[in-house]
Amino acid sequence: MSFYGESSQSLAIRPTPEPSVPAINLGALIGRIEEAIGEETVAIRTDVHFDIKASNARKSRYLYELTRALKGAREGAVPVEHRDGLIRLRERLADNEAAIRAHLSAVNEVANLMQNVIQRAENDGTYSAGEFGYGR
Repeated sequence: MSFYGESSQSLAIRPTPEPSVPAINLGALIGRIEEAIGEETVAIRTDVHFDIKASNARKSRYLYELTRALKGAREGAVPVEHRDGLIRLRERLADNEAAIRAHLSAVNEVANLMQNVIQRAENDGTYSAGEFGYGR
């Protein structure tokens, strides 16, 4: 007998319970995602030092959690109390996508401008073979 009144043999054959998966508060999760998306959207538009990589990782993690929370639910079987939150989330994601597209367009435009400047500098004759007497 052990200290707890059971033999060590009975403890050994008893199956260990599976660790329980904590219940996810879907409303709180939707709220966290909305907040993260909103912060990212504002930062993309206003903060030149914004760490988009870290924000994208956080957003991806939250969206993965949402996918897991909704897994197994049939389409249209989302609890009624969460439908409005999911609709708001979809709207925030659309706004976020527009901000990201505008940001990428601006980055592409700057990259094209830089490429043109580099090409003009290379073509101005400063470093041509003729300038060094090799082309004669």
